[in-house]
Amino acid sequence: MFSIGDFARLGLVSVRMLRHYDAIGLLRPAHVDPVTGYRSYQAAQLSRLNRIVAIKDLGFTLEQVRAILDEKVGAEELHGMVRLRRAQLEAQISADLARLRGVEARLRTIEREGHMDTAEVVLKPVDQVRVAELSARAAGYEPEHISPVIQPLFQELCRRVDAASVQVTGPGVAYYRLEDDGSVMVHACLPAAVAYGDHDFDVVDLPAVETAATIIHHGSMEKVGQTFQALAHWIEANGYRSLDLAREISLHCPDNPDEWVTELQIEVTPLS
Repeated sequence: MFSIGDFARLGLVSVRMLRHYDAIGLLRPAHVDPVTGYRSYQAAQLSRLNRIVAIKDLGFTLEQVRAILDEKVGAEELHGMVRLRRAQLEAQISADLARLRGVEARLRTIEREGHMDTAEVVLKPVDQVRVAELSARAAGYEPEHISPVIQPLFQELCRRVDAASVQVTGPGVAYYRLEDDGSVMVHACLPAAVAYGDHDFDVVDLPAVETAATIIHHGSMEKVGQTFQALAHWIEANGYRSLDLAREISLHCPDNPDEWVTELQIEVTPLS
């Protein structure tokens, strides 16, 4: 038998925690001296303590821990729970990092307010183009919502177009439509020499644009907000207003996103 202090030390927990587990009936001592009230524990109880701590540290409440232990969860089931929790935490960390990168990009945009370089904005017409297209819904325009949708879309579209032996005739195109519920429909396109027919992708003719204000964005699309805002300032300062259509043309997409080159296009018309 071990005193509560020794048992706490062996189990790598606090005495206060053991007293709390006793009070709520989660881990009772093997023996309580009726005179002194001193608690004593057996080595075999370390097994239950290990399970309590492991399950609690996975994010479960103590009430949930009790219910899980009552089902006599085994080591393999605990490993499965750990794998599931690890996946959840990794997803949460990725989302938090994406939000942090978004904040940093916003701060860089704020720092450059009043100093945005709009010298490279070019007005030009855009021809009609036929594309193979896949689409999916994103929660909003924020990069942390768009990136997890657009990248798999392009990967899948490339796979389907290649499987269909369709000739790609130009760089990838992305455009977005705001839905009534506030979500965004994301469209991934590849210009292609393809006829309408029975395909596992859509065939769409993107309309010609009489006048598009265009600018080149260098780097990851997580930082595209700064370039879009520079384009917006140019449009307003030069007496234009934007129309519905905006497109992103992937001119260069190596494995390193910091080396990406993307042309941003916004359809514009002169203010009347």
